[in-house]
Amino acid sequence: MTDNTIFLGKSDKPQVLYLPMANRHGLVTGATGTGKTVSLQIMAEAFSKMGVPVFAADIKGDLSGISQAGKSIDFLDERARQVGLDPYTHEATPTMFWDVFGQQGHPIRTTITEMGPLMLSRLMGLTDAQEGALNIAFKIADQEGLALLDLKDLRALLKDLTERGKQITTEYGNVATATVGAILRQLIVIEEQGGDKFFGEPALDIKDFMRTTSDGRGYVNIIAADKLISSPMLYATFLLWLMSELFQTLPEVGDREKPTLVFFFDEAHLLFADAPAGLLKKIEQTVKLIRSKGVGIYFVTQNPLDIPDSVLAQLGNRVQHALRAYTPRDQQAVKAAATTSRPNPKFNTEKAITELGKGEALISVLDPKGVPTMVERTFIRPPSGQLGPVTPAQRQATIAASPVAGKYETTIDRESAYEKLRVKAAANAPAAPVSATTKAIEKAAGTFAKQVGYSIARQLGNALVRGVLGGLTRR
Repeated sequence: MTDNTIFLGKSDKPQVLYLPMANRHGLVTGATGTGKTVSLQIMAEAFSKMGVPVFAADIKGDLSGISQAGKSIDFLDERARQVGLDPYTHEATPTMFWDVFGQQGHPIRTTITEMGPLMLSRLMGLTDAQEGALNIAFKIADQEGLALLDLKDLRALLKDLTERGKQITTEYGNVATATVGAILRQLIVIEEQGGDKFFGEPALDIKDFMRTTSDGRGYVNIIAADKLISSPMLYATFLLWLMSELFQTLPEVGDREKPTLVFFFDEAHLLFADAPAGLLKKIEQTVKLIRSKGVGIYFVTQNPLDIPDSVLAQLGNRVQHALRAYTPRDQQAVKAAATTSRPNPKFNTEKAITELGKGEALISVLDPKGVPTMVERTFIRPPSGQLGPVTPAQRQATIAASPVAGKYETTIDRESAYEKLRVKAAANAPAAPVSATTKAIEKAAGTFAKQVGYSIARQLGNALVRGVLGGLTRR
């Protein structure tokens, strides 16, 4: 590495990624077992060394080894000599482990309010009519100061909408009871997939992903996704929400000497699979605009056809591992990968893609002027960290030493829409002898309404404004 480059490997010359161009996004593709995870690891290690925080999902657990120093292994040492990596050092990269389920890392949560109706509708697979009803629910919650923190808050609000039928129809349009019932049933599905653990407090402070060590290295934030990936829609929506949070939270920085953060989106095809045209357009817009926040998005997938052309055109830095051309779709993928890279007259790109060995890739990056370089057949350098997953003991030691240890582990269940609507329901119930306890509850209701309003104002700003992907815009 130099002050502004990252060493990726060697063809007939060193192949580097230029830091000032790293926020112009990228693509890492290749068949299973061809070396995508190692390419991801060496880039994450290098970004960290250059003071750039990284986020990555760890689908199989293999990436967790980045937190431990590697060891001398014959084939890695040979690769280091082959690419001219001298000295070849073994060192750990500062790492924070995260886990939606709180088992293999710090719990990571958001609130229903912060996620917004667009991404929540995507998560639940709602129809247009159901999404419309959910939008009305959010509008009412925003206007009435109802904090939607977890699934029980949203469930209580939806039930309240059905009881306010005439008022809702007059002000917002008809919301059929059957439509609300369908949404409530989808909430049960989300709970069964473990989504109830994703919604709640304390919610993630995105600034915790931006940490650096005292010696200036960026932390690599790794989300354990081996369990999360079994619920593909939850996984895709979770990563989409993170991307949205970065976009809404980070300030405009323009072109910088290095990225603010690099975000690796593994199994990227899940983000785009069956996504409606409107959502795809908003994803494309976010990918395009987030560059100005200093964030580089790197999509990792087996097949370049998994990425829509409108997004693919924005991915300037490419690492293409081997593809196999066994089926017509495979052949189409090889052709697509070849035709979207700047050709090199020294070899046939399409043919080379099918001939690449493990740990070999075709690399094309943006040069310092932003022009794509000719694709080069490259031997990828070996990683400095451990190759393969950490042990449970190593993982727990890393979690315990994390700068956010203890911050997210204990769930908070403060007063929110569920409690306020329960008080309201009790107040509307048939009259009964009033006990001292009931009087206390009624007295607390007014105070509670003010508290919730003040709390939302403090946390979310004076106005609740939603951005491109429906998440809250901080003001």
